[in-house]
Formats: sequence, C-alpha cells, structure tokens
Amino acid sequence: MTELTTREPEVATRDSLLNRTMHNLREAWREVADWRGGLLSTASSPNLSEKDAEALKAKMRDCLEARGGEVSARARAANLGRIYLALNAKGRKRFLKILATEFDIDRKAVDKAVAKLQEGSDNPEQRAKAERTLRQALQPPRGRLLAQLNALPEGFHFLVDLRAELLEWRKDDPELAALERDLLSLLVSWFDVGFLELRRITWDSPGSLLEKMIAYEAVHPIKSWDDLKNRLSADRRCFAFFHPRMPNEPLIIVQVALVHGIADNVHTLLDEAAPVLDANEADTAIFYSISNAHEGLGGISFGNFLIKRVVDELITEFNNLKTFATLSPIPGFRPWLAGKLNEPGKDTEMELLSSAERKALAGIAENGGEPVSLKTLLQLPDWPQKPELAKALKHPIQRLCAIYLTKEKREGGTAYDRVAHFHLSNGSRIERLNWLADTSAKGMDQSAGMMVNYLYKLDDIETNHEAYRGEGKITTSSAIKSLLKS
Repeated sequence: MTELTTREPEVATRDSLLNRTMHNLREAWREVADWRGGLLSTASSPNLSEKDAEALKAKMRDCLEARGGEVSARARAANLGRIYLALNAKGRKRFLKILATEFDIDRKAVDKAVAKLQEGSDNPEQRAKAERTLRQALQPPRGRLLAQLNALPEGFHFLVDLRAELLEWRKDDPELAALERDLLSLLVSWFDVGFLELRRITWDSPGSLLEKMIAYEAVHPIKSWDDLKNRLSADRRCFAFFHPRMPNEPLIIVQVALVHGIADNVHTLLDEAAPVLDANEADTAIFYSISNAHEGLGGISFGNFLIKRVVDELITEFNNLKTFATLSPIPGFRPWLAGKLNEPGKDTEMELLSSAERKALAGIAENGGEPVSLKTLLQLPDWPQKPELAKALKHPIQRLCAIYLTKEKREGGTAYDRVAHFHLSNGSRIERLNWLADTSAKGMDQSAGMMVNYLYKLDDIETNHEAYRGEGKITTSSAIKSLLKS
C-alpha cells in the first residue's frame, strides 16, 4: 500500500467506478447473451436511432414471449442489458422511455377486468377468477422484463444503477416516474435486509474497496490517501454493510472516531497532524460519517438498528466505551432558513427573531457599518471570522436550527431533515448543537457551519425508536429544550 500514499486517489470517483461497473457487466454477460440478433447498430448510434428503437421494441417483445427454455430467456435478457450498456445517456433515457410507455399496463384490459368484477356474482369461484384477472391486468409487462434482468449475474447491481439514473430523469417525466416506482417496488421485494453483513474496513483491505470508500464518501470528502490512512488509524474504526445480492459493493459506510468526550468540531477529528490516541483509553465513540453508497437503493429501508450493530461491535472490542454519539451535518437547515427569509410579502425577520436578537444584530450593524438584516449578514462570506458578528448571530441561528430539527416535519410526521430522520429512526436523541463546527464551504452552505450531536443511549434506543416511528415524537436533551424556549 505504500505506493498508493504517493499519489492522489484520482481513479476513486463515482464516475470511474460506474464506468468500471458497466465494463464488468458487459464482460459478465458476454457469454450469456444471444448474439444471433446482434446488438443493434449502437456502435454507430449510441443515441438509439429511430430504426434501432423499433428493433429494440421487437427484442423486448421477444423477451416477454419467453420462447424456448431458461437458457434462451437469459440470453435474450443479457442481450437487452448489453444494448442498454452500449448506449450513451441520451440513448439510455430513450431505452427507458420505451420500456415505460410501450410496456405499461393495458388499460383496456384493466377496464374490462373491472367491469367483469363489478358485474358481481354469487359464485365465489367466478368472483375469485375475476379478481385474479384484474390483478394480472394491473401488472405492467415491463415488470417481467426487469425481473429477467435481475436474474442475470450482477443483475441486481445493474438495476440499482439503472434506478439511480431514473431518479434524475423522472423529475419532469410522469411516465419515467411510474417506471421508477415500479422498479423501487421490485427492488424492495428482492432485497432482504436480514442478510446484511457488517465488515470492518482497514488500511490493509483490498485496494478496490479503499477506492470505493473514497468514491462513496458523501459527508466529508476524502482528499488524499494520507487523509484516508488517517481515517483508518488505530483510534478510528470504519465499517461497511454488504448484502449477498451485491457482495463486492459496500452499501453503507460508517466512520467512527474513538475519543474522550463528545466531539464538537469536525476539523479537529479530521486533523491529520493530531496525535493518535490509545483507543483502549477512549470513553466515547463518535460516528462522524455515514454514507449511503448507492443512490439507486434510496427509499429501501436497511432496518432501524444499523448503528446499534456497530455499537455492539465496538463494545465487544473496547470495554471503556460509555458514550455513543454522532457529529452530524444538518444538510437542510440553511436552504430552509433561506426559504423562510425569502418569503414574499412577509416581514419574516420580525417573525423569526426575538426583539433581543434583533437589537443585538442592529447594534453590530451600527458599530461596524454592516447591513442590518439577518439575510444579508449571513451572505457575508467572512462573518465567522468577525467575533462580534458571530457572537450576535450565534443564539438566533442555533435557536432557529433547533426549531428546524424538532418542529419541521414531512408528510407523515417525520423530521424534515433527512439526516435527523435517519438517526431518530435508529433510536437516538438530539443532544447538542455545535457552533461553527464545520466551516468548510459545504458546511457553511448546508447549515451556517453548525453540526449536531445525536446521542445513542443504549437503554433508550428502542424506546426512542418506537416513539418516533409510532408517534412522530422527537426526543431531545435539556439543552435543546432550553434553546426552544429561549
């Protein structure tokens, strides 16, 4: 591994990993595919020409007809998958559009089945037959095509990456959105979280896995191999969850720092020059990065106690650990606050700030000549470096953030902030807000530099989880309660 420390991890990007995956899939399906019909003319028309689009529809219909035995069916599906992989982004979108529109449910058949069912019958056998007919009519043929692709070697991985593209393309296209919902439903039915396996990642792990750790890190980007080595040092632990359907792909990567007391600043945790602590003397485990590796698995629950599984692993190794907490970003706070401050026709600052907070900010503005409004003050790029301004902003921004984390809800009563929702679902409580804990450009854009500690108190995890998932109740510390009352 010494050679790796001398160069930047330029190959470890999501794009390069995706390209490598696509190449590996093409190779894996080379021997399976049916070559008699060729691969269309995609070499000269990666956009999927009109002529090739018609030929593609015929190949999809061939797959659905399921002529021949299992080997023939797999060959046709592999050929279809290789066609998709040979296209560029525009061609792949056209491919999926054909799948979404040409192989949707037959609405005339549905109407006919509904009418048959509504006719009613005192004969239970005839009614059961009508219900079966309706269920079959409501199943779009594209679902069978997706199931055939899933049955191929690495087929599940292929469909996960396919859905990642659909998540972007569905936004302004109702037909692709319907296809994405169908695919999500299928992935959920095929993915059993009970088979998740927890593995530790170390500096001695295979280079391909370390590359993926770099590429998939979504919270605090890994800048170099030295940065990675620091995150895998003796006072750090890194774990990843794997599943048999994607045995060589980490699904969630968890990074942990073993420290004294609850950490309040990410720059200190990631400081490569900081001395390495004796992990056996640490009393606190800080989860400072939890990254979902695959966008295509978004919306699939990995269970409610993934953190607890890591905690169990740490307790087994270290007897002195008493406290388990996170140092987490608050990715939605700054956009939420900007939305509030930009509401038309309202004096939002009058509503958001107390009289004491407005007076404190106005006093700073008078002395320093800065603009008075909270909105313009936050837009100053160097406000964290101005002690008086940062001091005046601290209380109102922390109080508003506490409101955002505890009061802002999505439909269904869950926390609006996605990171908060994850940790509250896992049984944590909101423990403490940390002022200017991440002053990177990303940290300032996400949350005005703040980070939050979620505390996992082992005796309360299950109770907190049940209260949140069942009643939408968010458990908080006394410090957070005090902020909300101030």
